[in-house]
Amino acid sequence: MLVDADTIAPFAEGYRFGNGSALAVVKPGTLVEQWRALQACVQSDVIVIFQAANTGLTGGSTPDGDYDRPVVIINTMRIRGLHLIDGGRQVVCLPGTTLVDLERTLAPLDREPHSVIGSSCIGASVFGGICNNSGGSLIRRGPAYSELALYAQVDAAGQLRLINHLGIALGDHPEEMLDRLDRHGFAEAEVEWPEDRRASDGDYQTHVRRVDAPTPARFNADPSRLFEASGSAGRVALFAVRLDTFAKPTATATFYIGTSDPRRLTTIRRHILTQFTHLPVSGEYMHRDAFDVAATYGKDSFLAIERLGTARLPMLLAWKNRFDRLLARVPFVRRDPADRLLQWLGALLPDHLPPRMVAFRRRFDHHLLLKMEGGGIAEARRYLDDTLNGVEADVFECSPEEDRKAFLHRFAAAGAAVRYRAVHADTVEDIVALDVALRRDDPHWFEPLPAALGAPVLHALYYGHFFCHVFHWDYILKKGSDTHGVEAAMLESLDRRGAEYPAEHNVGHLYPAKPALADHYRELDPRNVFNPGIGKTDRTHRWGLDHL
Repeated sequence: MLVDADTIAPFAEGYRFGNGSALAVVKPGTLVEQWRALQACVQSDVIVIFQAANTGLTGGSTPDGDYDRPVVIINTMRIRGLHLIDGGRQVVCLPGTTLVDLERTLAPLDREPHSVIGSSCIGASVFGGICNNSGGSLIRRGPAYSELALYAQVDAAGQLRLINHLGIALGDHPEEMLDRLDRHGFAEAEVEWPEDRRASDGDYQTHVRRVDAPTPARFNADPSRLFEASGSAGRVALFAVRLDTFAKPTATATFYIGTSDPRRLTTIRRHILTQFTHLPVSGEYMHRDAFDVAATYGKDSFLAIERLGTARLPMLLAWKNRFDRLLARVPFVRRDPADRLLQWLGALLPDHLPPRMVAFRRRFDHHLLLKMEGGGIAEARRYLDDTLNGVEADVFECSPEEDRKAFLHRFAAAGAAVRYRAVHADTVEDIVALDVALRRDDPHWFEPLPAALGAPVLHALYYGHFFCHVFHWDYILKKGSDTHGVEAAMLESLDRRGAEYPAEHNVGHLYPAKPALADHYRELDPRNVFNPGIGKTDRTHRWGLDHL
């Protein structure tokens, strides 16, 4: 248990956003310890914020602002473990298990978790994906989702209850149940396969193909994907979640498509989703400006992942944060010294992008990475050969090295705007980072900003998961700009288009929760004990009912 302000600080500050204070940080080492710590918190009537890797971008797992009760953060990263079921067809994950842990365990079985690369690079937890209905780059798997979980909640009468919907017979006494689960003290015969509960979103492949639907394919507050722990945003105390795993693609091919006419990509998306027998494995979009900024300001991240692998990146990020906190105490040292140092070192390293990618960057504004598997490879070859003329649009089939580097470059874009802001703090006010799910039938997925909105923007970076119509728009604003005003105007524009936001990140303390999501929170947590204020909801005891 940490009670000193300096040791609490790293846990009370979000990865990109969010900062508050806490009475203590508790770091249990077993599920039983987590239960006992939770009991003590409930008996003492304090606020509890559960936290795993703290890699969220919206402050969803840290305190923010003032509360009417003391706050205790329970960080679960010491409770790392997973149990394979039915030879790895499913897996039970404990609170501190990361996507990297899961990917590494499944690799010898030729299976994969819901998400690969992306958030796994920064050590994101499995629980974080479930609690936030997070998306991912793999089209056929949809958002992270499960209806099989073991969790605790505080009911309306103030009683702490452990609820076993995991589909595994563990007993009746909480500590006995948790101890058995912690040490894998159950047999395969005690694992049930309930027909009315799912461990993934198996309907998404049909859902994403409906390109003429006037609604987004997936977004954080979709009422159809709010179920107990799924979409809970820490409104319950989650102890275990059971998930499907997926067969690793065998024969794959990646097609690198370039064009300066966004309508070409619209046509490709609609045809593939409606006419192809095989859905793509993934389809990642990147605009030329995002390509350029990622090439310069995401270079060291790219090389770190390439040379060291994703498993070591969380450790490197932890060292970077400790370096920044240490130098922050030194007078006259500018903010973000680690970013500045890494940027300088990265500039000294040789070019890292394949020549054919760089040549396409010179020719085209819009870039699409289309990965196909099995029979889909021949489908894509035939269609793209017949469709692209090599002038207005062109394609090349990636070598294994180009495939790997193209996707690494795309994911390096996610942190490039943050690095740009750190290095150019004298000219940059802030970043408006929008995580947007457009309507499936919206043909205007790429629209330059109107002059009134674009005036304060230094760089507009567009990238995302193209076939799901989920995009990340990072707007780097000039010094002195009204960040909140610009963001409000952009969100108002998205509302008029029928878009949803956030698409795959937690609402955190940045976005208001839509009615269905706020109702989900209230149903799970009637006394407002866990993570109050999330989604700009009421943060007082019993949702303010004490004052009525």
